[in-house]
Amino acid sequence: MEKKEESLIKLSVPFKGIDPLKLLGFQDEYLNYISKFFGSQIIARKDRIRILGPKEEAYKIRELFLNLMRHIKKNNFLTKELINEEITLVKGEKELKEEKNEKLKEKIKSDYTIATPKKIITPQTKHQEEYLKAIDEADIVICIGPAGTGKTYLAVAKAVSYLLNGKVARIILTRPAVEAGEQLGYLPGDFKEKVAPYLRPLYDALYDMMPIEKVKRMIEEEIIEIAPLAYMRGRTLSDAFIILDEGQNTTKTQMKMFLTRLGWNSKAVVTGDVTQIDLSSKYTSGLIDCEKRLKDIKGIKIIYFDKGDVTRPAIVSEIIKAYEEEI
Repeated sequence: MEKKEESLIKLSVPFKGIDPLKLLGFQDEYLNYISKFFGSQIIARKDRIRILGPKEEAYKIRELFLNLMRHIKKNNFLTKELINEEITLVKGEKELKEEKNEKLKEKIKSDYTIATPKKIITPQTKHQEEYLKAIDEADIVICIGPAGTGKTYLAVAKAVSYLLNGKVARIILTRPAVEAGEQLGYLPGDFKEKVAPYLRPLYDALYDMMPIEKVKRMIEEEIIEIAPLAYMRGRTLSDAFIILDEGQNTTKTQMKMFLTRLGWNSKAVVTGDVTQIDLSSKYTSGLIDCEKRLKDIKGIKIIYFDKGDVTRPAIVSEIIKAYEEEI
């Protein structure tokens, strides 16, 4: 006997009190992603989501979008990680739903959780929590610690969050080009092209948190600026979140220049690893110098990370430990 084809139904979910862009994603990224998990037709119209599909699945999709909109109203963000969680909830068994829901609540309730368009970032150690708290409370935060502890990554995540929530108007990311002398001179291109390799880690962090197209557009519009430290001279940086990465490779003069760029409604974060100084021996590291000079100034906080804060693979911690031991 021929199997009877399941009848299709139409459902709609109005955009009530939310920004459709936050639900659908940049260039419908989230909508297209959700569609891959279902056989039903899911279309975004001017004021609503329209669903055409089998009854059981259509109602699950409607439940999914209602859950996502409730989350946006409460927390003002959405990520693929959260979407995955909610898809699992509406498609899974009742027991699995309850278990996943508790894990999701636990994940997003932290005061230190950072939401970016591509992922939720949660501190993994006590020092990382102290770092994020310090950024909220202080005008300038200096973070010193070994590689792999999240110094730069967490600072960039915080900067993205501040920008998207309207707390600042722009992000400025900078690093010193420690080989700005002879070796850099042999590289092809103008000065900006020569220092591009030094700035690559900052681009990588941004691309991990926001769609590449959005990052490129913001850079073109100068909402995000990624530049060598030399470009900071003579400027006053107001209404900005400013990050100086690899601070151990600044001289005392460069560090003073950077810290005195701070304008109104701005935050500055300096990160560095004092065990990886690439400066010529005739220079004192600006990071080591400012650590001593600024430790008692109100509005400045110094946070220290150690090998226990390394969040890269375990082998990285072992490498750091090996280099800390006297040979």
